[in-house]
Amino acid sequence: MANTITIPRHLLPADGRFGAGPAKVRAEQVDALARAGAGLLGTSHRQAPVKELVGSVREGLARFLGLPEGYEVLLGLGGATAFWDAAAFGLVEHKAQHLMFGEFGAKFAQTTDRAPFLQASSIVAAAPGARPEPRPEEGVDVYAWPQNETSTGVAAPVRRPAGIDDDALVLVDATSAAGGMAADLAQTDVYYFSPQKNFGSDGGLWLGAFSPAAIERIERIGASDRWIPDFLQLTAALENSRMNQTYNTPALATLIMLDEQIRWLNDRGGMAWAAARTKESSDLVYAWAEASSFAAPFVVRPEDRSTVITTVDFDGTVDAAAVAAVLRAHGVVDVEPYRKLGRNQLRIATFVSIEPDDVAQLLRCIDHVTEQPGAVGQW
Repeated sequence: MANTITIPRHLLPADGRFGAGPAKVRAEQVDALARAGAGLLGTSHRQAPVKELVGSVREGLARFLGLPEGYEVLLGLGGATAFWDAAAFGLVEHKAQHLMFGEFGAKFAQTTDRAPFLQASSIVAAAPGARPEPRPEEGVDVYAWPQNETSTGVAAPVRRPAGIDDDALVLVDATSAAGGMAADLAQTDVYYFSPQKNFGSDGGLWLGAFSPAAIERIERIGASDRWIPDFLQLTAALENSRMNQTYNTPALATLIMLDEQIRWLNDRGGMAWAAARTKESSDLVYAWAEASSFAAPFVVRPEDRSTVITTVDFDGTVDAAAVAAVLRAHGVVDVEPYRKLGRNQLRIATFVSIEPDDVAQLLRCIDHVTEQPGAVGQW
């Protein structure tokens, strides 16, 4: 089908990147990288130019996130996957509870559940497309869940669960949410993310806003007799972040593109502007799906639907994979579903860098493809 259907040029989006991650990088971010080439790339991360860049990132994030008093922005190498290991070593004292409603929440749950120095984790699960609620439980000192489950398009509230112990920490994985969804950080103790989604940067880095309680936990566990690999020591991340540097050499291109994106977001109104923009785009997708004769939102409850990752199921009359193949042949890419779900589905990112007008054009393209007689086949 990809070789036989032509999408007219006037229907195509100006930019055809709708991937859930890595995500669209704006041209201005690439320009910033080019400008920084001679002055930053290939220079020491312990010297003033790079430390000023890291400081700019931390200050810009503090402004964007509305950092509560006493909170600090920390960063480290390795991305969210490395942070899960670091958190298991340096933030969970005895036992964690995880909300598991997709692939990425499950990965963190597996990390703490398998740690030989921790008690078996409490895991509260829901089927893909739905979300569970946290359950206060004696002995749990960390409650963790994703704000946005990238694999399914389910979003969860950022709020401290009622009834949990006063000294329990709340960890929210905001990797695909931060920069595009609103959050009250005072409801969390660690709001962490990798920057390759709404922030349009590369992977290999984690960043987070840490409460005074989280910092105290890091310092206390770090001073205990628990063995922690050097690379995963959150005490090292704390110490180095306060000096505007990282434990090892960072990817400077990641920091440069991130810094440019943070400036762009703050200049346009910060978190409120970003959240309104992604809602505008995602509302287009959900309204289209609800009005369609062959499509429907995968996430049934509207209040659980993500504003940055939209998932749409197709019925048996339309082969979503065939539609995605036609789109890809025309430069409209990465709308395939998460590989492990195995659904007849499209997954369309509506991250903050994606123009709402391009989302509208994408939907027109899908309509055009599916209207071709006999072209979409049976799934």
